[in-house]
Amino acid sequence: MQDFVVRALVMGVFATAVLDLWALLLNRLFGFGLPNWALVGRWFAHLPRGRFVHADIAAAPGFANELAIGWIMHYLVGIAFAVATLLLAGPVFAKAPTPFWPLVVGWVTILCGWLILQPGMGGGIAASKRANRTQIRILNILGHTVFGLALWAAALALARG
Repeated sequence: MQDFVVRALVMGVFATAVLDLWALLLNRLFGFGLPNWALVGRWFAHLPRGRFVHADIAAAPGFANELAIGWIMHYLVGIAFAVATLLLAGPVFAKAPTPFWPLVVGWVTILCGWLILQPGMGGGIAASKRANRTQIRILNILGHTVFGLALWAAALALARG
């Protein structure tokens, strides 16, 4: 059990950090905006109060420490997806990781953003209410593919270490 927890933590934190570095790279090279983790934190902070959908999360009442909440939840969700990868792939994956399950999980995370987070924050399904929805969708697909590949890379490093 301890091995499973360590693998999940390392894989989830590593893959989420790589996703963050990917966003930073795209920002520096092409000027794409960086994720606003404070607004994500605001959305998460509204959940225990029964508010799941907002017309515009930026107009919703704010909370203390919402930036910290956003960052923490971002990494906890990454760890949760690492757990899902390990459970789906089974025990053989720890010894001989293949890219299949990490990529499947990475691509499922796209759907979570498109069907839960973006509509919940007021962006519509798959950012349909955003003017740059096609750009957002392409960046989501690319970023979460990077996330899946980073899950696999972390699993490979753990298998060899």
